[in-house]
Amino acid sequence: MQDKSKLIFGNEISDKDYEKAVHSKEKFAKKYGDDSDANYPAKIVKNACLYEPLDVSDIRIGEGEGDTPFDRERGLIVGNIRMGFGHYRISIAMASCAHALGYKPYWMDLNSFPDTTCTKVIGAQNELYSLGSRISQKSKAFNALIWEPTNYEGFRKLSYNASDQKNAELMAPVFKNVPKDIPVIGTHVWPAQAALHAGMQYVVNAIPDNWPMALHLAEGSVHTIQTHQSYMGYRILNGMQGKDVLNPMPADSLVYTGHYVDHELTANVEADCDARMRRKKDGAPMRFLLTIGGAGAQRELFAAVIRHLLPAIREKRAALYVNVGDYKNVWRKLTRSVEGLAELSTLHFGSWEETNAFASTAIDGSVEGVHAFWHENIFEAVYCTNLLMRSCDVLLTKPSELAFYPVPKLFLKRIGGHERWGAIHSAEMGDGTLECEDVPHTLQMIDLFLNEETVLAQMCESIRRNKTIGLYDGAYNAVKIAMGLKNKEK
Repeated sequence: MQDKSKLIFGNEISDKDYEKAVHSKEKFAKKYGDDSDANYPAKIVKNACLYEPLDVSDIRIGEGEGDTPFDRERGLIVGNIRMGFGHYRISIAMASCAHALGYKPYWMDLNSFPDTTCTKVIGAQNELYSLGSRISQKSKAFNALIWEPTNYEGFRKLSYNASDQKNAELMAPVFKNVPKDIPVIGTHVWPAQAALHAGMQYVVNAIPDNWPMALHLAEGSVHTIQTHQSYMGYRILNGMQGKDVLNPMPADSLVYTGHYVDHELTANVEADCDARMRRKKDGAPMRFLLTIGGAGAQRELFAAVIRHLLPAIREKRAALYVNVGDYKNVWRKLTRSVEGLAELSTLHFGSWEETNAFASTAIDGSVEGVHAFWHENIFEAVYCTNLLMRSCDVLLTKPSELAFYPVPKLFLKRIGGHERWGAIHSAEMGDGTLECEDVPHTLQMIDLFLNEETVLAQMCESIRRNKTIGLYDGAYNAVKIAMGLKNKEK
């Protein structure tokens, strides 16, 4: 096999950067061990949260043999990691569309096998990323000098991909007993790279965001892209080795698909937008959904938003959903810092049945006050936002993976520099605001949504129009590409 750290799409990596990549792998192997010779068993277990709605089963590694066979005809593996909530959310979209298209989705989280080198390596990097995200929100100097440049330019370089490819060799053993002819969609580059190193035959690498970075390259897979801007940047590997003109990616390794969105959200675009406009015309409380990501950052901004909305909530001009994910401490801190929040709030904590019932009833029913959601289970913590999106009027979020969802969006300040391009794309497609880079501009946009109809109406119309051109069909298309690779060979 060609050394994926030495030559990337025909572009040679310097000896210095290659040696750095080799050293990176050696460092992780020394710290966590090299289990390349391990023979981890793989078994199938129903996913406690997603099996019932989406037929999702987990692939468990190193937990003994199972008696449920892999579906070699309809099976599709969604390879992912928990790094924040974004990659899990994209994975849910893939699983949802796979289920809708008649396939059997398997969930394979490479960060959930604690006895393996794979999970130890990913977990260490995940902890660093989460820490950096939180520090960046507290220190302007750290954000300006370290975090933004790292997320914006550091991850952009081919040399970074070379190191990732070497590290991914340590992740391959978890695929040893997974049938090699089941297609894989990686919703983070590490599962895609690991699958390729392990000899999986049909791999799709679903690239997130809208800022081309070499971080996301997994040569040997089909790379899927959500935007045309991103497609052009990846095709020529723009800026990935300074100002060098690089060999481009081959045409068949890169495909524009549109946005990765759940089937349930895409299928109900028209009905949900109609309901939003109907509530606006009837003077019902405008529903804002505030979602807190897996890094747990931006608490001070959330407090300012909630504090500003409370008078309108008391006057029944607004209602608020707050999903704190699996961060109960965030809710405690919010109630301590925002006077009156606790008294106005109904808590939906730890009961998935109750959350499902509320989300379903809210689509056609009335909602008042503040509704807070917390779930210890990571799937429930992430999927809660997806369920609440259908009945909300405006989603308040940083411009991460949620920038691509078919719901009116108010963009909060980004955490990583690469995220800015998600807001830019959404604003151009008409379904989201510009990124509000400080609290005053965020509150200004909230007031525009509350006090007039124009912004909401324009976004709802754009969402309807975008659906007709297939903008939100990216997850369907990625699934079709993955299964098509196998069927084409047959």
